[in-house]
Amino acid sequence: MAHTGTKTDGTQSRVTADALERFCRDVFAAAGADTPTADAATCAMMHGSRLGIDSHGVRLLEHYVKALTHGRVNPKPKLNLTQKGDAAATLDADDAHGALAAYTAMEEAVKLAQSAGLGAVAIRDSSHFGPAGAYAHAAAEAGVIGIAMCNSDSFVRLHEGAQRFHGTNPIACAVPVPGERPWLLDMATSAIPFNRIQLYKSLGQKLPPGTASRTDGGDTDNPAEAEMLAPLGGKFGFKGAGLAGLVEIFSAVLTGTRLSFEIAPMFGSDFSTPRGLGAFVLALKPGAFVDEKAFADGMTRYLAALRGSTARAGGTVLAPGDREWAEADRRAVEGIPLDPATLEAFRRLADRFGIEMPRGADA
Repeated sequence: MAHTGTKTDGTQSRVTADALERFCRDVFAAAGADTPTADAATCAMMHGSRLGIDSHGVRLLEHYVKALTHGRVNPKPKLNLTQKGDAAATLDADDAHGALAAYTAMEEAVKLAQSAGLGAVAIRDSSHFGPAGAYAHAAAEAGVIGIAMCNSDSFVRLHEGAQRFHGTNPIACAVPVPGERPWLLDMATSAIPFNRIQLYKSLGQKLPPGTASRTDGGDTDNPAEAEMLAPLGGKFGFKGAGLAGLVEIFSAVLTGTRLSFEIAPMFGSDFSTPRGLGAFVLALKPGAFVDEKAFADGMTRYLAALRGSTARAGGTVLAPGDREWAEADRRAVEGIPLDPATLEAFRRLADRFGIEMPRGADA
């Protein structure tokens, strides 16, 4: 098998987005995933990799293939939507890949919002869905405000806690802005997402201070020692723990699915049993609350004032999403970086399925 466009000197390779997308779709298809699953999983990972959210980008490909081929994730699910009201629905995901469930739910939420002003869809029996911002962004692209959230297996201690309790429990919101890309907030409620530990480990980098803990709850900057994450907020971590609880209620309690401490570990040894995650998406049509032009003018004024506000010495004021969209522009030209561990995983998948490695932008 020829491995084109990749480096072997330990530095990150850069690969074009088109080549990466083709490789991921081909791998999913070879692993037995149906077309909707391959499309959704690839789209979500590419959202992460394009915008610089590498912890939730294509580095998840090998993990997803293992989940699809060992029984954890249904490669050909039959999703079922049940209407609960004019603006609410529940999606039984049939243990689908989390991206397929979330995109499907958000598509329904957008339809409900277009007719009823808002649409909410609770998701049952799903799996890891990657970057929450991908699904919120899909709503904004359709002209409505999108919110997406999901709980996950316990890996985050409570404020002043010394045991795993909540998952990283991400929440994202995207808002359409006339003439530009959406305002986009995408965040874990932990100090950093778990997958960033894996990324730092691959790159041989130390963790930022106050983001991870050893088994006794004491802080560590060594990714190999990290047994749990700290909640967002540092000394005021009760705020991050509270936000994680909000996501827990919407994603698990409201959907009737497992709480974080009841979910099998993402990187546990059992890949044959579905994990039964819950999630929740919401879409709101601005015109249902205020005149559409007034909303558009308000967003424009707000962002102009925000970006024009005085920065402290050496600082730059950015709106949520600005850094990610700038990174997306850079990567569209320079290619998307692959860390060494991801590159090795790609080589294993290429050899396993007889698929050509993606050609690098630096080839």
